[in-house]
Amino acid sequence: MRRILIVGAGQAGLQLAVGLAQNGYGVTVVSNRTPDDIRTGRVMSSQCMFDAALQHERDLGLNFWDDECPPVDGISLAVPAPDGSGKAIDFASRLDRPAQSVDQRVKMPVWMNELEREGGRVVVEDATIADLERYAAENDLVIVSAGKGEIARLFERDAERSTYDVPMRALALTYVTGMTPRPDYSAVCFNLIPGVGEYFVFPALTTTGPCEIMVFEGVPGGPMDCWEDVRTPEQHLARSLWILDTFMPWEAERNRQVELTDDNGILVGRFPPTVRKPVGELPSGALVLGLGDTVVLNDPITGQGSNNASKAAASYLASIFEHDDRLYDRSFMEGAFERYWDYAQYVAGWTNALLAPPPPHVLEVLGAANSHQEIAHRFVNGFDDPRDYYEWFMEPEKASRYLAEVAA
Repeated sequence: MRRILIVGAGQAGLQLAVGLAQNGYGVTVVSNRTPDDIRTGRVMSSQCMFDAALQHERDLGLNFWDDECPPVDGISLAVPAPDGSGKAIDFASRLDRPAQSVDQRVKMPVWMNELEREGGRVVVEDATIADLERYAAENDLVIVSAGKGEIARLFERDAERSTYDVPMRALALTYVTGMTPRPDYSAVCFNLIPGVGEYFVFPALTTTGPCEIMVFEGVPGGPMDCWEDVRTPEQHLARSLWILDTFMPWEAERNRQVELTDDNGILVGRFPPTVRKPVGELPSGALVLGLGDTVVLNDPITGQGSNNASKAAASYLASIFEHDDRLYDRSFMEGAFERYWDYAQYVAGWTNALLAPPPPHVLEVLGAANSHQEIAHRFVNGFDDPRDYYEWFMEPEKASRYLAEVAA
């Protein structure tokens, strides 16, 4: 039996572990928290997952919340008019297949139990470099799926593939109940405030039941970069509502009766979007392979984090299966990553582009989506597979040609 150890009990690490255990591999997952620690801890992400990523979960039988998680049926986009008179851009479209967001505090403890039911092991310890040396000696392959801390620094930043070296947004999450539902159908309601930042909100399932997740993305140094003096959950909610009242009155109207889901339903932070080289070398010379946020860390502006994690796990799973019983050497590790990067590069490029001021052709496309449902529908469904944006959205010439085709 081939032995594989994964450090990190998040979306990518646990999904990969379950897939391996179901196929006869000896799998161990190392987590720095118990299932109860995760369940009762602070929220970790917003994790709106689209159909292709959800399908990887369904393939492994990990979709335990389909009947109770509120669906996300579409995406809307609003941009205020420069004179403050309303919205300059305002469109929406349904997704071809619904999206879904399950709080990782709900999902990961169940997945940890499922891994053990499938014959895998969960070990609770805060892994160090010395631990990695021991893991490497005892296993055929060690995969690191932990995005922070000492072991994450084993993986060198890839300067050629990393567009930024500083945080591009001040980030905050607010999990709430009592929000007035969006009319017509549920959606990720995305709002872009030029020079200030972005705000999006969508339905989800948390530890207390159905909720809405607010995601704030403030331009550093701007008025939405306003969390440093917030000390309590109540102040966090009040600051969230102040942002909506100030910049998005149409969103504020939906939030007159909201309350926090729980005191741990808040999060703030910032980080630079980073691509790292996939192979880490330990002092002994042993090699470990990076997975998920460890090697491709995107800003949440496009909501791709958990989607990327699911797709990375599925890609690595296929690479491991195809490698059969050969040595997991540097060539295998780099090949497994490049196979995933063949997809992830498009997500990173699109995400990084949205962190910059929008070029004229993007504003033209989004404006055209106001009056052409075909454009709105294509834009919305690109969130499921962002590679499509490179056919019509990312480049001025292709965008111009596409708009002409639609107009004709």
